[in-house]
Amino acid sequence: MASDFENGPKIDPLKIIQIYEASEWETFIDEWVHSLKTTYVNVMRPTGAGDKGIDIAGFCDADQLLGIWDNHQCKHYTSPLSFGVVAPEIGKMLWYSFSGEYKAPRACRFIAPKGASTSLSLLLSNANKLKAKVLAEWDKAISGKITSTGPVTLEGKFLDYVGDFDFRIFSAEQPRTIIEAHSRTRYHIGRFGGGLPSRPRPDAVPVEIGETEATYTSKLLDAYAEHKGETIASVSHLDKWGNLKSHFHRSREAFYHAESLRVFVREKVEPGTFEGLQTEILDGVLDTHDGEHSDGYARVVAVTEKAQSLVLDAHPLNRSASPTDRRGICHQLANDGKLTWRR
Repeated sequence: MASDFENGPKIDPLKIIQIYEASEWETFIDEWVHSLKTTYVNVMRPTGAGDKGIDIAGFCDADQLLGIWDNHQCKHYTSPLSFGVVAPEIGKMLWYSFSGEYKAPRACRFIAPKGASTSLSLLLSNANKLKAKVLAEWDKAISGKITSTGPVTLEGKFLDYVGDFDFRIFSAEQPRTIIEAHSRTRYHIGRFGGGLPSRPRPDAVPVEIGETEATYTSKLLDAYAEHKGETIASVSHLDKWGNLKSHFHRSREAFYHAESLRVFVREKVEPGTFEGLQTEILDGVLDTHDGEHSDGYARVVAVTEKAQSLVLDAHPLNRSASPTDRRGICHQLANDGKLTWRR
């Protein structure tokens, strides 16, 4: 809800993740991994059976599973992870990398809302002890849980491979660490609330009209021309009408204000959130836009006034969008060909 987005539910995120379904937990981790754009060139999330132990793979190069990559194992249980839970996943990494299905990952992280048990944490922090434990427990805890076609025997070349394998790749992430990392993604506020951080003041409007402003500014000049009954070929022609010149400059300020909001929220909210705000404002002003007006100037004034008064309580950006932003969004919509002032 928008109220949760702005104010945040009064619940610790650590408690919220405890009640996720397993699929939602994996989506939560997927959001975080996808945000690591400086680390991974691509992210893969296999679904269904036959994933060969891969939940979410982050690829560091174009070779993907045959190159440098990290595996993120998402486990959602009501208690901390134990060796018995992760052992089959370790077995899959060993067997399928030995079999040539993929190169052994650079890292295999076990991620669970309650983290790892003390005994597992100690085991994961000592690669030699972890290897010894895997070898000792193979037949009991791992062998029959790797493939659906039968147990995998630890012998011959595979045994040699496991003996030489670098078990330091296996680790468990603390849930607080993951929540903190997720807080830097565009999905975090929508999940946990808390509102947007303070917004910086928009940059000053440039003196020269930019290429991105060509459409909406041209429509404004057309509206003024209809209002005055004479041709207005350029902005300089507005000098003799102080009110229109002032309206034009306020409109440009509003446009840049809305653009600054769009850029500000781009990496802080889910994709499409700002576009959703534009759509709601468009839906809210269309009746006014399509109504009878004396001229184009009267229409743009009426539409922007309507935009400022719209009740948008259901939208996450409701409180973030100031009256100036709302007017500016009208000019963005005009720029996109969705609103026209002169008929």
